[in-house]
Amino acid sequence: MSAPAWLTDLIDDAAIFPPGNAPLERAVSEHRSHQISEYAELVGGFVVSDVKLPDLIDVLDEGDEIPLAINLVVTGGAGAIEPAVRWATRAPLLELRALELALRNEADLAHNAKRAITALDQLEADLGNLPVYVEPPKLDGPPSAGWLAALDELAAYDLRLKFRTGGADQAAFPTCGELGDAITAALDRELAFKCTAGLHHAVRQIDTESGLTHHGFLNVLRATRAGLDGDDPADVLAEESTAALLHGFDTEEAERTRRWFTGFGSCSVLEPHDDLVELGLL
Repeated sequence: MSAPAWLTDLIDDAAIFPPGNAPLERAVSEHRSHQISEYAELVGGFVVSDVKLPDLIDVLDEGDEIPLAINLVVTGGAGAIEPAVRWATRAPLLELRALELALRNEADLAHNAKRAITALDQLEADLGNLPVYVEPPKLDGPPSAGWLAALDELAAYDLRLKFRTGGADQAAFPTCGELGDAITAALDRELAFKCTAGLHHAVRQIDTESGLTHHGFLNVLRATRAGLDGDDPADVLAEESTAALLHGFDTEEAERTRRWFTGFGSCSVLEPHDDLVELGLL
């Protein structure tokens, strides 16, 4: 089975991150299995933090012919970017597929964005056209002038954004309005974005175990399309009807929309995969 083009590299494998917290060796083994499965085209990079790089290298098999393609998450500030990139690019068993970092939630976000940009500039020869995702703090209400100014700085360097869409409690989940505002701000600046955390299922729903309300990745995709068409993404993000989200669904339009919503990281690849199968989309 070949995944349709609009689903290619949709899910980055974040199995070692909460709430999955899979042991590293098992996570790598399962990722390798995903890569040779019938849904292999659905799966993007293996997400790992810089602090886990030594452990990751230790568990890799030197007999593997294909390096492990990773999304490297830098956990420190701007000063941590350079050593993390050097380490990852010089490890023969790794292929750096994308770089992800977060802006510290401080008063002058635009200044923090500039510091990150300066650090990335110094690595231009190493990074080339590597996708770089920068995560601004989760919105708590409408976007502030400082939050938007930070996005302006990132847009000037054609970086990408990363929006956190969940966590351990409901406060970690942006409201539909907040996530909609974030998507609108990204599109206004022609910034592609990915999401992370909480998008285990295609359609917005309440998790039966935790009782938390989760956003749906199909909601995000169609909300992005709505934003591109000049409509309010929040209305689509709030939709809980599968029939409504599938009404008028067009795969070519979805493929064009993936130019902006590039995908999401998930601690489970199989949960979103199974939803796509159940909905007849895969």
